[in-house]
Amino acid sequence: MRRVRPGATASRAGAAASRGGSGPPAGTVARAAGGSPAPAAGEAGGPATRAAGEERALTSVAAGDRYRGEEPRDLPRLWHVTLSVSGEEAPLKEVRRALEQLAHDHPFFLTSRYANDHAEIRYWEEARDLHDAAAVALRLWGEHRQTAGLPPWEIVGLEVIDRQTYHQRIAEGYGPPPASPVGVHPF
Repeated sequence: MRRVRPGATASRAGAAASRGGSGPPAGTVARAAGGSPAPAAGEAGGPATRAAGEERALTSVAAGDRYRGEEPRDLPRLWHVTLSVSGEEAPLKEVRRALEQLAHDHPFFLTSRYANDHAEIRYWEEARDLHDAAAVALRLWGEHRQTAGLPPWEIVGLEVIDRQTYHQRIAEGYGPPPASPVGVHPF
């Protein structure tokens, strides 16, 4: 039987039983779903207990804090995306206007190059990981097709690289050319 000091609340099971609830009667062992005894307070897997009169220590953690040596997880990162699309010929003025509208609608848009039958869009995407960045990139053309008036072209290429790799490639001279001038330009 578990003792409860005066003024403290009893365990849920004991409190429920004392109020006529469905908890096990005082002095009996609670059973887990498989019929085996549930871990008692203080045992591994059981509820934590404190000594009589001991108060629970409160811990405060500021947003963004983490333990020493712990790597940040699920924090968004920047990914450089190059999306290539191609299809039937469309008037150059319409392609340009549609890409300018896409640039207006999509934050982080860097540059796009276009011809009457293909285009390449380069931008930064903020995402948790490569899979999320690629998924957003693969939806971009289709989701903005109506709103921006994009041609009915299909995605024929996709490259997604992290920021560090992008800058390393630029420094070594073999990456994609820097996105300057920024904007919409013909090939």
